[in-house]
Amino acid sequence: MDKLKKVLSGQDGNDDLNVLQAANEASTLGWGTRVKAFLACFVAGVLCSVLGTCLLWVPRKGLTLFAVFYSLGNIASLLSTMFLTGPLKQLKRMCDKTRALATGIMITCLVLTFCAAFWWKNKGLALLFCILHYALLYMTVML
Repeated sequence: MDKLKKVLSGQDGNDDLNVLQAANEASTLGWGTRVKAFLACFVAGVLCSVLGTCLLWVPRKGLTLFAVFYSLGNIASLLSTMFLTGPLKQLKRMCDKTRALATGIMITCLVLTFCAAFWWKNKGLALLFCILHYALLYMTVML
């Protein structure tokens, strides 16, 4: 914690250590805490995705609710993996040569899901983009 305070106050003489690395070092969690946080975040993500899928069939507002909850569920699932590996390591893995394309397309599909739901009002496109960003989430994180 002292190292983080030094870096943030500008008193640290080591210029190689940036603020993100210092924050990552200062916020280390025990393995048990990481697993519990992962499970909580992942379960919340799955519940949001399932709730979003159920809300798809609600008249008038169903598409919007689906896009919001399903996308929040996928974001929570993605964030849950950061508890196991750490945020910086996970972001580096996602931007690795073999995963960068999948990461870019996944984020694009996530944005297009909101566009299809809010602006275009097209259920078919929203569903297609959700399926795509869920598949790409798997490719980005698991492979």
